[in-house]
Amino acid sequence: MSRKRAYRCLNCLEHTVSREFDTSHLSVTCPNCGSFERFVNDAVFQQFRAFEESPPAEIDWARLDRTEKLVVSERLVRSTKTLADFDVVKEEATAGEATAGD
Repeated sequence: MSRKRAYRCLNCLEHTVSREFDTSHLSVTCPNCGSFERFVNDAVFQQFRAFEESPPAEIDWARLDRTEKLVVSERLVRSTKTLADFDVVKEEATAGEATAGD
C-alpha cells in the first residue's frame, strides 16, 4: 500500500491535495482559490514555514526571495543537502551606494 503525500497550494496556502506519489511539487487548479498554481510538497512547505518563523543562522534567509527559500527548503527535505551546501552571495554595492567601511 502506497503512502499518500500532501501538497499545498502556494497561492492561498490553505488547500491541500493528496497523491500517492512523492514529488517536489505539482501544478493543478486549486478548488479553493481557483488559481492554476504550484502545489508544493507539504514537507517542503513545513520546512519553509519553520525557517520563516525562525531563520537559520547559517545563511542570510531574509535576503532570499520566496522561490529561493522554497528551493532551499526542497533541497533540505528531499535530498542529502544541508545548510552548509548553500552559499548566499552578498550583492555588490552599486555606483554611488555606500558600503561598510566607507
